Amino acid sequence: MTTQSSPSPAGIALITGGGRGLGRASAVHLAQAGWDIVITYHSRADLAESTVAELRGLGRRAAALQLDTGATATFPAFAATLSGLLMSEFGRDTFDALVNNAGNSANVPFMDTTEQQFDDLMNVHLKGVFFLTQGLAPLLADGGSIVNISSGLARFSMPGKAAYAMMKGGVEVLTRYLAKELAPRRIRVNTLAPGAIATDFSGGVVRDNPHVAALVAENTALGRVGQPDDIGGAVAAMLSAGSGWVNGQRIEASGGMML
Repeated sequence: MTTQSSPSPAGIALITGGGRGLGRASAVHLAQAGWDIVITYHSRADLAESTVAELRGLGRRAAALQLDTGATATFPAFAATLSGLLMSEFGRDTFDALVNNAGNSANVPFMDTTEQQFDDLMNVHLKGVFFLTQGLAPLLADGGSIVNISSGLARFSMPGKAAYAMMKGGVEVLTRYLAKELAPRRIRVNTLAPGAIATDFSGGVVRDNPHVAALVAENTALGRVGQPDDIGGAVAAMLSAGSGWVNGQRIEASGGMML
């Protein structure tokens, strides 16, 4: 799933969960800014193919690889596959930006949360981010960048999101430590925390439930629900040269939700 040759890129970005939602929007915005893209997908190869086709249409090289970001045992094989892809399709042995975006969701009260639900969230949002980043760091070019996707729920609290928000809070702490430990290689690491966005995440509740959408809009300073392009644009901005002195930071893109 690759394109033919294209103009010299701004860099190569790897976006986990890039076939849909915020990942797809991020891929499109980065492609528009001149980046070549590798996305991962869990099971929806059709959506990944569609995203790759859209990126090709923007004149960029693109590829999609299957990855379960909650299955740490598969990460070494994935890193080897990515390494081969970078050399064979992009003529590089490194990439320039990692966007840890892939995620799952659960809306369950604290008292009803099962250990399995907790582990499912932890494996994808915290353990997976930790060990995937560790495994891919040797392939990330010196002077590169990492953006970890968190959530506004790590700042404000809503019933039913305790376990999910807890994992995102852990990612925000991890971001600061990575910024310190990868600094000798001049790799920037930041967190982007979206607010409520109209996607299919959590069953599409923000996108499809008018009552929820109205509640979000009422509690957002800019008076509307966020859209995928709002986050895609923010990711592209964080990876741009203009953000080159931003490091170890949490940046919330929520339109001013729950201020």
